[in-house]
Amino acid sequence: MIAAVCWITVGIIVFAVLALNAFFIIRGNTNLVARVDRRTPFTVTEEAADRVTLAATFPFENSGCQCATIVDCVARTQLPYEQYDGIEAWGKVERADAPRDDDYFEATLVKSQEAVPVRIIVRLTARHGLDIKTALARMVDLPIDIIYTQLGRRPWVLRKVRTILTAEELAEAVGITLSDE
Repeated sequence: MIAAVCWITVGIIVFAVLALNAFFIIRGNTNLVARVDRRTPFTVTEEAADRVTLAATFPFENSGCQCATIVDCVARTQLPYEQYDGIEAWGKVERADAPRDDDYFEATLVKSQEAVPVRIIVRLTARHGLDIKTALARMVDLPIDIIYTQLGRRPWVLRKVRTILTAEELAEAVGITLSDE
């Protein structure tokens, strides 16, 4: 008798798990993608003698069946001193429609089959007493990692994509000629 009750209980639990998984498969999930391949060119938003700030936008697209949440998003500039020490690079990501001054990425819902525009902001500051245009004349390509956490029907997922601010794109945006040295 006890064995029969145990088998019935196990059967109910297995059936419930299978039914729940079937429900999730039918309802679908999120498919949130940072489309850095569709980013706009970087343009100058602020310039001073020793620094320049540039910005570009790209969409987060959700081609899934459920609403997705971008919980956090950061930009990590990859310019080690061993590669080029004339510039200090800093970056952040913010919603294009809701800029913030506190470097905080506000959690954002992305509905199914919709996109949300975000802005990458990069500030380049000259080092060693150089002015910004002199320092940028010897600039190298600047890889920027976009690291974001998304939440949907399944547990949190941490993803990273990369875009590159090339030295040529930077020179064109700032209006300088790159040095061959």
